[in-house]
Amino acid sequence: MAKEVKFSLVFRDMWQSAGKYQPRVDQLVKVAPAIIRMGCFDRVETNGGGFEQVNLLYGENPNKSVREWTKPFHEAGIQTHMLDRALNGLRMSPCPKDLRKLFYKVKKAQGTDITRIFCGLNDPRNVIPSIQYAKEAGMIAQASLCITYSPIHTVDYYVNLAKTFIDAGADEICLKDMAGIGRPVSLGKIVEGIKAYKNDIVIQYHSHAGPGFCMASILEVCKAGCDYVDTAVSPLSWGTGHADIIAVQEMLKDAGFKVKEINMEAYMEVRTQVQNMCDDFLGYYIPELNHLNNSLLVKPGLPGGMMGSLMTDLEDNLKSLNKWKVKNNQPELTTDQLLVKLFDEVAYVWPKVGYPCLVTPFSQYVKNLALMNVMQMEKGKERWSMIADNIWDMILGKSGQLPGPVAPELVKMAEEQGREFETQDPQSYYPDKLEDFKAEMKENGWELGQDDEELFELAMHPEQYRAYKSGKAKADFEADLAKRKAAKSAPAAGEGPKSVTVNVNGVNYKVEIAYGDAPAPAASAPAAQNAPAGEGEDVLAPLEGKFYLVKDNSETPKKVGDRVQAGDILGYIEAMKTFNAIRADKPGVITAILAKSGDSVEEDDAIMKLA
Repeated sequence: MAKEVKFSLVFRDMWQSAGKYQPRVDQLVKVAPAIIRMGCFDRVETNGGGFEQVNLLYGENPNKSVREWTKPFHEAGIQTHMLDRALNGLRMSPCPKDLRKLFYKVKKAQGTDITRIFCGLNDPRNVIPSIQYAKEAGMIAQASLCITYSPIHTVDYYVNLAKTFIDAGADEICLKDMAGIGRPVSLGKIVEGIKAYKNDIVIQYHSHAGPGFCMASILEVCKAGCDYVDTAVSPLSWGTGHADIIAVQEMLKDAGFKVKEINMEAYMEVRTQVQNMCDDFLGYYIPELNHLNNSLLVKPGLPGGMMGSLMTDLEDNLKSLNKWKVKNNQPELTTDQLLVKLFDEVAYVWPKVGYPCLVTPFSQYVKNLALMNVMQMEKGKERWSMIADNIWDMILGKSGQLPGPVAPELVKMAEEQGREFETQDPQSYYPDKLEDFKAEMKENGWELGQDDEELFELAMHPEQYRAYKSGKAKADFEADLAKRKAAKSAPAAGEGPKSVTVNVNGVNYKVEIAYGDAPAPAASAPAAQNAPAGEGEDVLAPLEGKFYLVKDNSETPKKVGDRVQAGDILGYIEAMKTFNAIRADKPGVITAILAKSGDSVEEDDAIMKLA
């Protein structure tokens, strides 16, 4: 009898790999019946890391979204699955144990069947507790092997890792080929090795199309015994995304596998609805280059899921760098020139920081470190001159054991800065915090939510949740969307509106509009005023991003009148999903704070005064 291969639609990752945002809940619920009528999917990826967080960024409640979105698939007998970052839960930074345990209870109650647990370091200490917490909550625990290609990441390395996860109780194994750079034959050997150890273990293969290996890889893993394959639908298939279900189904059918047929009328309806979502607003956050396959990705190994936001963020980085170059009478760079410099620097940096698998958050850390190096070196500064604290945490072992050794120059730098390498269980560095968040919700009069889901959301994404509750998140999003729409239509010089008014929850926000490459400021809240300027020297933003006084509620924000010493942290710039510390370069007293937490700032903007 022919081996059956089943299909999953990675709807979440389709959007994550394309751009910055994902559909609203009304759009998700509308497309679900057509996905079901396609008749070829046994699983749909409905939610998970990144996907739920960005709901908050444009002012929508992710808990409501997940409940309504998973419901029709359950009714149709289709399993739902999500992406889970193990120690980090749904975010970029590590979570306390109490939050991790609540995570699985909430997601199971909301309707998610399977959690795909991964750690970019492939550290079992991060993955195994999540396997246990997920199973305790009644979820199917799918443990991931984060696939990359290096001298360390061999076939034996991955087969032994899978054995460890199976012995720890994993229900399934996922080969998470997040950059699509796994070599097809080697992937087949990994599947063979896992099946030889436990023949009935369910294996699911996830790949990205960008570098060009994916169709050969899918065929090889299926020949070796893979049970499920992740696929996508047009217009978000291929490019930095995934192989299209039509091509995968036809290839496997020709190879003699048993596969389900596709209702093409329903496929076209899904395709049309996805295109409508792009036309509505999501397309404004999907760079054209993300529609293309690019074998340049083989060298840096950057994951498809990150390329969506990378190309959007790179526009801002390029503008910032070119403003500096113009100011200093240097020739500007093009997007392609910056991209090639970045890819080359990623390939240089990656071995130096111990070969972490390039998947969230470590792909962002390595990419951000490489980009900072490029930006600093383009300005005549030294490589490694700006390393964010969470990148240091990765280098030092606070996120888990790196697969390879750290380069001597980084070890020396750590010693010079008084930083210590760690070997403890990463969870030990992050004490329980839920009671603190409960107290905050009580103080604000906020409901804990059904199954404590609102408590979970605040604890998992504190800054984004607070901005969502205040209306600032929606205002900032509407302002940015208005700017992008205006830039897209780009009227002739002197024409078109100079500003628009955005109404959020009955409050009007004025949004200044700039056309072409000129940046537009974010929406200005009616009641918000900057602190009055004091005496002293300006403290300048070291890069473009969002300014925060603290990165989490364990820190006490600086205030006017505080005395600081050289090296003290004054605040942070959140850029490219990492918090970059702003440190005092001399002792003094803070006489003014010129930016509010959550404000967008540009490089060299004055954010404080220090006398």
